Amino acid sequence: MWKWTVGIIAVLCLSIAYATSSSAPSVGPKIVIDKSRAGDRCVEDEDFMRRNHMKLLMHQRDETMHKGIRTEKYSLKNCISCHASTKDDRVIGSDEHFCQGCHTYASVKLDCWECHANKARPKAATATLPAATESVAGEKK
Repeated sequence: MWKWTVGIIAVLCLSIAYATSSSAPSVGPKIVIDKSRAGDRCVEDEDFMRRNHMKLLMHQRDETMHKGIRTEKYSLKNCISCHASTKDDRVIGSDEHFCQGCHTYASVKLDCWECHANKARPKAATATLPAATESVAGEKK
């Protein structure tokens, strides 16, 4: 009986040693988020976003498409602007890209890009409008 106990303890010790060693495979996708692009935090905490990002995106879609209300906080454009790769400004393309990496790991179909662009758009230079000029009568044109 003691041989079984020693054997079980040995297996448990080896399992723990393997799990804590640097050669053990990491859990989860390996995704690098550029903090200079993304800032110091997401619009919500990480666990909340993992569970609810699709609900937020669908709610945002409904508000925008059905009610005409456009907000930035949960917009897909806002997500892409922070989470796109600094190498190619995309969120898909390989498992190192933010969206594709997580969705591949979770075995979830990624179908946003059938309609939406998967690449961050460069920030457009703001055009300056000419100052209003006064007419002879003193009214602004």
